[in-house]
Amino acid sequence: MKKCIPLFTAFAIAATIVSAGPPPQTGTILSQTSVTCGEKKAKKQSFNLLCQQYVVRSGSTDFTVQQPKPEDQTIIPLNTTVEFKLDKSKMKLKANGKSFEFMVISQTAANASPAASAPPTAVQNPQ
Repeated sequence: MKKCIPLFTAFAIAATIVSAGPPPQTGTILSQTSVTCGEKKAKKQSFNLLCQQYVVRSGSTDFTVQQPKPEDQTIIPLNTTVEFKLDKSKMKLKANGKSFEFMVISQTAANASPAASAPPTAVQNPQ
């Protein structure tokens, strides 16, 4: 019986660590577009179904995310601050008190500011 107590304690600590997960990150919605993500056929006609695609900037990274299905057509306004967690190729995002789940399409480095991309000025050394 005494052997079970340390084993149970170790299991409880491991479960606490695993369930905690990474802390949420914050980001800003930079752009929004509607893209086709399916097709619906009704009475010999077909209609394209649209999904929302967003670019979310967090620090120095831009994430392009898209709705997996066209079921929720809520549009998140530009420049909205969001909180999100990444889980493999999915982003669980909270904006304006609502939760959304998106597929991560791409991840790129954020564009540098104009001042940072300007060529350095030449410095002359006096001789």
